[in-house]
Amino acid sequence: MSLPQILFLVVGVITLGAAVAVVTSRNVLHSAFLLALTFFGVAVLYVLLDTPYLAAAQVLVYIGAISVLIIFAIMLSRKVAAPHLVQRNSQWLLSLIVAVLLFGVLAYLTLQAAWPAAKQALGVDAIGGLGEAFVGTYALPFEVVSVVLLVALVGAIIIARER
Repeated sequence: MSLPQILFLVVGVITLGAAVAVVTSRNVLHSAFLLALTFFGVAVLYVLLDTPYLAAAQVLVYIGAISVLIIFAIMLSRKVAAPHLVQRNSQWLLSLIVAVLLFGVLAYLTLQAAWPAAKQALGVDAIGGLGEAFVGTYALPFEVVSVVLLVALVGAIIIARER
């Protein structure tokens, strides 16, 4: 095995472990920090796959905006949640079964449809087309998402402020 392959496996295991810890942690703030670690692991995987643009977008959008927004919302609304409430759902077994079945179906569909398509060459203009789509066709949806995130942050501040 080469060094990039070993790094890919190590970072993949760390990212997967952080993702599992996000959903199994009992502390919401720890889950938010672990989610940021998961996003950072994905960014490192993008760097190892020679896609620095996606890595930079991952760091800026997911770590820099979404994770920070979630952490601020948790820290500002900490007194809203009652600490004596049980944080466990009684239907956890059913949701686990549904999640495993959904994973199986998605893995099967990925192997049947996406894997053969990934072996084909992308072409020279694929990256240029992606960039043009981001600043042209999909510019409005990205702006709408930024406004929604801003409204969510303002709403969290209003809910959490002392009266």
